[in-house]
Amino acid sequence: MAKLVTNPELAFRLARAIVSDIALYNQKKVREGIEKDCIFDLLNDELQEGRELFFTRISPDVAEREHLYDRAIVDVMIKQAGKIESVIWK
Repeated sequence: MAKLVTNPELAFRLARAIVSDIALYNQKKVREGIEKDCIFDLLNDELQEGRELFFTRISPDVAEREHLYDRAIVDVMIKQAGKIESVIWK
């Protein structure tokens, strides 16, 4: 079994990589989710699978562990979709 990540910076990088892959392989869902303000509903299964993967790789002792994955979703998926027309930006 691989050693668990204990460094918060590395943990955040892993979270960003996982979310980046989700966004890359689900570009249509990301676009539709932003346009219709339902991104978390459309990508619920994918994001939950990514969260579970993240938690299997990160030590429970990492500070802010519970929030790192959520921050990665905002940084990688939501902010980068800022050019997509949506009511959520208004």
